[in-house]
Amino acid sequence: MFDYRLKVFHTVASRLSFTKASKELNISQPAVTKHIKEIENQLNNKLFDRNGNSIQLTESGKILFEYAEKIRNIYRDLEFEINQINQQYKGKLIIGASTTVAQYILPEILATFKSYYKDIRIEMIAHNTEMISELLKDGKIDLGIIEGESQSNYFDYKKFKKDEIVLVAKASHPLVHKTMNLQDLYSIDLVFREYGSGSLEFIQNRLKERGIITDELNIVMQLGSSESIKNYLLHSESMAFLSISTVLNELKNNLMSIIDIKNFSIERDFHFILRKGEQSDLIKLFLKFVNRN
Repeated sequence: MFDYRLKVFHTVASRLSFTKASKELNISQPAVTKHIKEIENQLNNKLFDRNGNSIQLTESGKILFEYAEKIRNIYRDLEFEINQINQQYKGKLIIGASTTVAQYILPEILATFKSYYKDIRIEMIAHNTEMISELLKDGKIDLGIIEGESQSNYFDYKKFKKDEIVLVAKASHPLVHKTMNLQDLYSIDLVFREYGSGSLEFIQNRLKERGIITDELNIVMQLGSSESIKNYLLHSESMAFLSISTVLNELKNNLMSIIDIKNFSIERDFHFILRKGEQSDLIKLFLKFVNRN
C-alpha cells in the first residue's frame, strides 16, 4: 500500500544512491530519477544535493524522509494488525545476532514486534558470527541472525536483509570525492574488525577474489565493533570497510564519506540461522513478522 513514488524516494534516501536504489527496486536509474524529479516538482523543493560521486539529503529531503518513515510504518502496522486479529501468543524467544545486526538493525524490529506481542519475552544476545553459530548449536539461543558466509550442515539458512559494505573515512580525509583503484588499498592505512567477525571474513573473501592479499595490506588496528572503528576513523587518516547500515547517521550528518573504488563493490545478505527440523510457533511468528516488515 506504500505509495510507489514515496517508496522510491525512501529507498534512495536510505541508500544515498540512485544506482543502488534502482538495483534494489529493479527499475532503471532514469526511472528512479524521474520519480524523484516528480516529487521535487510537486513539493517545489530540492531533495538531494550532489557532492562529487555522492549525494546528501537537503533539509527538505530530511523532513520528507522523516515523514516517509512514519507513513511506511503506518501502512506496515495496518497490514500486520489486520492479519493478526484473534491471535494470542505467549512465551520467550532468545535471539542471537551478530554485532552489526544487533546494534543497527534489530532494535527497531524488536520494538515493533513487542508492541504487538506484549506477552512474548525477548532476549537478545549480541556476538560475532562464529559465536552465534556456537550458541545455536549448543541450544542456548532459539535462532540467530548473522553476517558471515560460512555455512554449516548443522543449520538451515534463510535470507534476512540485503546489505552493502563500503569503504569509509572521515569527511575531511584528503581522498574524499576521489575514486580509488583496488591496488590503492596497499597504500592506505586500514582498520579491520576482529578475527571471528562475519564482516571480516566476507571482506577478505571479496578482496581475495579480486587478487588483493589482505595479509599485505597496512592494517593498523583491529577493533571489536563498528562503533569503535568509526570513532577511530574520526580521529585518524585511516579508512575501513563497514556496513552501510552502521554509517548512515554519519553520512547524513557529513561526519564521514564513502570512498568509491573503481569497478568494485561488496554486497551481501544477512541470514537467519536455524537448527534443522521443525521450528517452534514463536520462531515461525517472528520470521513471518520480519519478512512482512
